[in-house]
Amino acid sequence: MGRFEERRKEFSNAVQRLKEGLEEKESDIIIDGVLHRFEFTFELAWKTMKDYLEYIGVIEKTGSPREIIKSAFEYGMIEDGEAWIKMMLARNSLSHLYDEAKSREVYQEIKDVYFELLKQLKEKFNEKL
Repeated sequence: MGRFEERRKEFSNAVQRLKEGLEEKESDIIIDGVLHRFEFTFELAWKTMKDYLEYIGVIEKTGSPREIIKSAFEYGMIEDGEAWIKMMLARNSLSHLYDEAKSREVYQEIKDVYFELLKQLKEKFNEKL
């Protein structure tokens, strides 16, 4: 369980840091910081799912984020696979170019939907241990 446990702790910390950012008064710098924390937290989320799926013997060491999300949904780690795919696409949109309107839209989605999904995954991992 070594790699999974290590990554689970990193993911848990990242979710907490994202929460702290979301609790701050909105400003351009805070929104930019939340977007950055979201990117980092999402990366840890799918990689932690991958580590867990490897640990329980479901998958090999390869797989794209989309494949990992699909497997995580199939094995009950996440409840809304479609929302996770949308979150992945939102994360990807942030890393390829900077469009202020799109970034503000993603920020709102983080507040309204994505943070809750990340928090639920964190809780699911805590249940598994």
